[in-house]
Amino acid sequence: MRFVNTHPSGPHRLPERFASAKDLHAWLLEQAMGSETTHVTEADAAAARELREALITVLLAHSADQSTTSDMLAEAESYLRHAASRYPLITVVTASGASLAPAQSDVPGLFGTVLANATELAQAGVWDRVRACRHQPCHFGFFDRTRNKNAVYCGPKCGSRESMRAYRQRKRALASQRDALPE
Repeated sequence: MRFVNTHPSGPHRLPERFASAKDLHAWLLEQAMGSETTHVTEADAAAARELREALITVLLAHSADQSTTSDMLAEAESYLRHAASRYPLITVVTASGASLAPAQSDVPGLFGTVLANATELAQAGVWDRVRACRHQPCHFGFFDRTRNKNAVYCGPKCGSRESMRAYRQRKRALASQRDALPE
């Protein structure tokens, strides 16, 4: 979730965390995923934004977002398959269990870790509960903890804003229908 929730949009008013190599490096340090000597390029920052956007598209599909088309989803899934080939994972087997880990270090290791986490969530049977808020433009990532597995907003604020927007659209539609009626 931390990786997905680095985008600037939405009511959370977060800054773009991957705007530049410097920003990505700072985020890696905050997350204890890099060191002062970790080399980060502008291409790494662009790749981070692309990976994040592909993941958000898939998470919006989990939320049954109507604006996420099948073409958008297919493109995101294709990108994620390509990313998986660029950032391979290895299986780490220990006495206490098995897990996936990135085969690379530094920035490619970050991307591998993101893909490993998604894979482990899928293997645990909870990947479809990882969602992105349907409220435009929030798209904040969250884990659906509801009993009926139906959450589509990250919180009550976004749900309320979306309800109010739908209400206003209905009122405008009714007003325009009234105005269009002959007298």
